Amino acid sequence: MDENQAMQLDVIAVGAHPDDVEIACGGTLAKLAAQGYRVGIIDLTNGEPTPRCPSPDVRLREADAAAERLGIAMRKILPLENRRLFDSFETRVALATEFRRHRPSMVIGFGTKTPLASPDHHQAIQITDAAVFYSRLTKWDDYFNGLPVHTISAQLYFHLGYVQPASEFGSTITVDITDFLDQKIESVLCYKTQFPPEKQAILERVRGQALTTGAAAGFGAGESFSTTRPLGCTDLFKTIIPGGKSSRLQ
Repeated sequence: MDENQAMQLDVIAVGAHPDDVEIACGGTLAKLAAQGYRVGIIDLTNGEPTPRCPSPDVRLREADAAAERLGIAMRKILPLENRRLFDSFETRVALATEFRRHRPSMVIGFGTKTPLASPDHHQAIQITDAAVFYSRLTKWDDYFNGLPVHTISAQLYFHLGYVQPASEFGSTITVDITDFLDQKIESVLCYKTQFPPEKQAILERVRGQALTTGAAAGFGAGESFSTTRPLGCTDLFKTIIPGGKSSRLQ
């Protein structure tokens, strides 16, 4: 993937392990890609070892297949340790370096803890928040191999759970993924070592969450995100009723 190292991206989604972003926001990423945006995924670790995966190479092939299914332009797995992922200066710089290299306008990452699941997820929140900040800091070139500073315009949080939590941030927004729900599920199914037949019930829970989240916003299926600041608009009518007809004079 060396030829992709300098690819400029519109959006980067950050997960702690391969399959995190597919479960949390795979439908949104697929939709963005179909709309013509360049979308990247950065996994902080390779997610291994796990009980059913024979080697990290197998998980890497699964991750590449999932990315291809979603139409992802670039996927990179950082050499940080699964189960031992901690927020530190080094991990912050590692991710911020990728932001400076690929220069995304938007970053999407973890926004809440996942009780009874991997503590890596909570560490990923702090690492991603700090990396967004570090990416724009001047007079720090020595830490970033001379890569120029880059300011990320928007940061969103996804929620890797089966019950959508109340927002702790400025606003929430739901993306209509009705036409991309099957693609999302298919990308998760690429992880055969993580979701064997006896764990298919998890996929039904993922599907069920998308249906419930979408229904709350008037969509067939949806994925919700928290924003780091309140959302604004210049045309309230078009924002609240996209595609709606107005009686105003033309």
